[in-house]
Amino acid sequence: MRNIVLFILVVCSFGANSQTRNIELTDIWASSTFYPKTISGFVNLNDGKSYCIQEKDEDGFDVINQYDYISGKKVKELMNAKNVFNGQKVGFSSYTFNDDQSKVLLYYNSKSIYRHSSRGDFVVVSLANNALLGKAEQVRYPTMNPSGKMVAYVKGNNLYTLNLAKGKTKQITKDGEYNAIINGAVDWVYEEEFGMSRGFEWNTDGTKLAYFRFDESAVKQWQMTTYGDLYPEQYKFKYPKAGEANSVVDVYIADAAKGKSTKLELGSENDQYLPRIKWTTDPNVLSVKRLNRLQNKWELLMVTGTSVEQSLEETSKYYVDITDDIFFLKDGKHMIVSSESDGHKHLYFHKLDGPQIYQITKGDWEVEKVLGIDNANEKIYFTSTEVASTERHIYSIDFLGKNKTRLTTESGWHTAKFSKDYSLALHSYTSATVPHQYTIKNSEWQTQRVVEDNEDFTKRNADFTLGDITFSTLPINGQELNYWMIKPANFDSAKKYPMLMHVYGGPGSQTVKNSFGYSNFYWHQMLANKHDMIIVSVDNRGTGARGEEFKKMTYKQLGKYETEDQIGAAKTLARLAYVDQDRIGIWGWSYGGYMSSLALAKGNDVFKMAIAIAPVTNWRFYDNIYTERYMALPQDNGSGYDDNSPINFVKDIKGKYLIVHGTGDDNVHFENSVMMVNELIKNNIPFDSEYYPNKNHGIYGGYTRLHLYTKMTNFVLENL
Repeated sequence: MRNIVLFILVVCSFGANSQTRNIELTDIWASSTFYPKTISGFVNLNDGKSYCIQEKDEDGFDVINQYDYISGKKVKELMNAKNVFNGQKVGFSSYTFNDDQSKVLLYYNSKSIYRHSSRGDFVVVSLANNALLGKAEQVRYPTMNPSGKMVAYVKGNNLYTLNLAKGKTKQITKDGEYNAIINGAVDWVYEEEFGMSRGFEWNTDGTKLAYFRFDESAVKQWQMTTYGDLYPEQYKFKYPKAGEANSVVDVYIADAAKGKSTKLELGSENDQYLPRIKWTTDPNVLSVKRLNRLQNKWELLMVTGTSVEQSLEETSKYYVDITDDIFFLKDGKHMIVSSESDGHKHLYFHKLDGPQIYQITKGDWEVEKVLGIDNANEKIYFTSTEVASTERHIYSIDFLGKNKTRLTTESGWHTAKFSKDYSLALHSYTSATVPHQYTIKNSEWQTQRVVEDNEDFTKRNADFTLGDITFSTLPINGQELNYWMIKPANFDSAKKYPMLMHVYGGPGSQTVKNSFGYSNFYWHQMLANKHDMIIVSVDNRGTGARGEEFKKMTYKQLGKYETEDQIGAAKTLARLAYVDQDRIGIWGWSYGGYMSSLALAKGNDVFKMAIAIAPVTNWRFYDNIYTERYMALPQDNGSGYDDNSPINFVKDIKGKYLIVHGTGDDNVHFENSVMMVNELIKNNIPFDSEYYPNKNHGIYGGYTRLHLYTKMTNFVLENL
């Protein structure tokens, strides 16, 4: 038997003292006790020396204030909603400038549609005199062109432009129809799985609009019941499940002034995807990403006029991940692109027409995110996993791939927003036990000013009993798996403790991160310290930040290796002297609910209980872009779909099982839990359940989370 690897990183040792008290659920879910301060609406200004943020004035009106980077002093108030809305207290949810920052678009009265989309009102205001230049109500994605002369938006599934100088609206498309034709936006599955919603883009001089047209007529319809009235309503939308028909997607380019559109010939069919459109620095050249249905081949197409040429092509024996990592340089000749072609996500320097010139970054680590491209100094700023896969640090490197410099030192999670000239940056840092720390850094990465250190939050934390959280690795199934563990503050190695595992485990994800954990962290602390438990989370094979092979080895067999790793981790940790091997539980949400369900069935000799929130219980029920990316088509990989769907292993469940779902979940449909419960009943397997009327995948609003976590807490205490 191999020994468990010793702890390699102790994030913080809190310790208990007589002055602290245990966390209660109301501290987490009925107050703002554990919510640190963050900075919202941060936008850099063109002078390179100042920025603006959204705040409230002394009378409670939303304002945009300008601040000096170095001194932190308020330069001036750029805009006050009191002046725009004639003294009415109208709060805006976001704001955007045109290129020269002479005009601002305020978005307000917004209502969410799906994960990324919303519908709301907008106004455009001149910052010179607070003059109202244009407005519209209940539209989607209002976006100014670079010059600030026009606004494009979507209403009723059609694309419109508003000429601010003339005050005239032009309807670009006229065939939009709910659940049939979408212009300028995307369908449900694109929004959910490609992380996008706005389906149009202005070119660099604001004279042209590229936009998507979705024909979802052939996509089968899903409906959800919305309760509340005497006769419930049926909400219907198009949702393509694994193996089913997709929307047929086209790209058009419209002349913004005339409104005339031209269709691009990109091979329209429902067995391909067009997940990104992006204009190059040339206002006449558009880039389009094209992806085959199996998602193991993508192409970058360059469109000039109506001419379409392939620039890049990449294939994988597994699948390719679609990102926004294509950066067109100001020289108009080159671009920087990310790729996993060498086994890790790295950056490459290409000519605009495709040929790779050289690889910029390389090594046994991943580039996570490009924070900025400094064209003037030919330098790239990015975050990576080079220090540790559980951390993110900021680096700079030149375009030639030389002079790589690590800028951050503190163990944890770092990111930054850079000024327009890259001479200054707003640096954000957290760790598992350190709330958001915001500082201003200069180009040498020296601290110029502390913007927010969350001192009040830290003082509030000191009032509560918090146990140690430690990070380490476990040798499981031939891999060293990352995990964290929370022990009670009064931990006694001579005692035996029940252990609750938290799992997500989905492709490319991570729960084992040295970053601030918000509410779940404090719930885990409550269980550890008030109820004497060990809490653990393990990142199984298939999770991210450790290279392509580690992440993609679960291809066509989602759930198999992930579950084996969670079961193996539980068995290994059960051999620790202070873990009670007869009292081990597991819980998770979404993919984590899928994992906890499968673990309870396949690990019925290990897990005494499981909680599954909004779980996928049968991969045949889930959407096609996500499922087929990792599982291929169900007609070609039937065993992969069935061999690891929890609904097919209900008879193996021996432990206590709680299944929870929102009836208004547009993502993982309530059907998953209904059919799972049906199988439990058929097999006479006892279970507990909770459903939340009209709640979506997040199951929140009012006291909903307090109710949910009370249910979860009681279930854990009763069964561990």
